[in-house]
Amino acid sequence: MAKKAMTTAKTTAKTTARKKYAALLRGINVGGNKKVPMAELRSLLEGLGHGDVRTYLQSGNAVFSSVRQDPTDLARELEAAIEAHFGFRVACLVLDGTYLRGVAEACPFPAAELEGKQLHVTFCSEQPGRERFAALDEAAYLPEEYRIGDRVVYLHVPEGLGRSKLAEALAKPAVVKGLDVTTRNWNTVAKLVELTAP
Repeated sequence: MAKKAMTTAKTTAKTTARKKYAALLRGINVGGNKKVPMAELRSLLEGLGHGDVRTYLQSGNAVFSSVRQDPTDLARELEAAIEAHFGFRVACLVLDGTYLRGVAEACPFPAAELEGKQLHVTFCSEQPGRERFAALDEAAYLPEEYRIGDRVVYLHVPEGLGRSKLAEALAKPAVVKGLDVTTRNWNTVAKLVELTAP
């Protein structure tokens, strides 16, 4: 009987264990548009029942812990809360720490040898099929390069993102139609991996 009770207790602990997530908001606080103060974002996340809430920079990066296990549901709930509070829609991606660590470890470019501004990751709401990139002449954009990963596109831009022609091409509707996408530089990716570590 005691053994059964112990097993039940372990099962309950597993199901209620809090998991760490990062929420990435797209296109906020840019040029005075879609202003989302980080303090208010933290309050929204806490109001949704999440714990350990922190934000990073002003560009829409938050981390939190939750007993819930479905990142898509968490993202839709956050989007609804933001729209109800601020009056506009913001696309959100919610990613767990294990996934983020996997994205960092799978980077096909030598991240340790590059400046943060030279390496970016575009996170996608779904896996982008290779057919989306069929019209891109990769050789025409060299030395800029991209690689497709697990629901991400890695982008190596030696001169930074601001003047990148490849980044422009990858943002065209033919590539991103039907996807929610948001891009972060490598420094931010590394920080989010750190903040969502177990």
